[in-house]
Amino acid sequence: MTRSPERWSAVLFDLDGTLADTTELILTCYRHTMELHRGGRLPDDLWLSTMGKPLRVQMQAFASSPEEHAGMVETYVRHQEEIHDRMVQPFPGVLELLGDLEQAGVPLAVVTSKGRRMATRTLRCCGLLDFFPHIVVGDEVTRGKPHPEPVHRALEALGLEPGPDVLFVGDSSWDVLSGNAAGVCTAAALWGPIERAMLEEAGPDYFIAAPSDVLVTQAPG
Repeated sequence: MTRSPERWSAVLFDLDGTLADTTELILTCYRHTMELHRGGRLPDDLWLSTMGKPLRVQMQAFASSPEEHAGMVETYVRHQEEIHDRMVQPFPGVLELLGDLEQAGVPLAVVTSKGRRMATRTLRCCGLLDFFPHIVVGDEVTRGKPHPEPVHRALEALGLEPGPDVLFVGDSSWDVLSGNAAGVCTAAALWGPIERAMLEEAGPDYFIAAPSDVLVTQAPG
């Protein structure tokens, strides 16, 4: 395909597992939380299957009471605060991709289930913050992914309508489902921690093996 990023009216990105390599950070915090509250590690796959949802929603499946849920969330967040900065980095090729899209004049936004403070911190640590004047976060929407609301919020911020000329890139099924429900094109990022078979069930428009592949996807029509 011809490299034509300008074919897109906008490109939206998930954060964790798509722009930022935070998988080991996330799993370390999960393991620490389970060891403290459950007395031992649980399989990583249990947590990975919930990736893309807000932390409080993720943790509901592991807590036996509202009080324990609150404690588990607090433990996770506290540990994340302590180790975050030394455990996050952009995926290879992300900085180059964002530079190419910016040079082509393509509007960009982040759509993440993270809260505002930690999302900003992750983007800053990865050197990505300046690319994104618009960041939609999980604690500022009524209904998070896989609902379309976060994607619609990003489009509103960009002054755009939903349509196949907008691309949403994410590494989880929840990203794909949110984008599909919002009426935009979706690309499943295969460099994240989620297996392709799980992503296939969500029905993305594209599978992309590396960040640079965004440049060779083309809006329909």
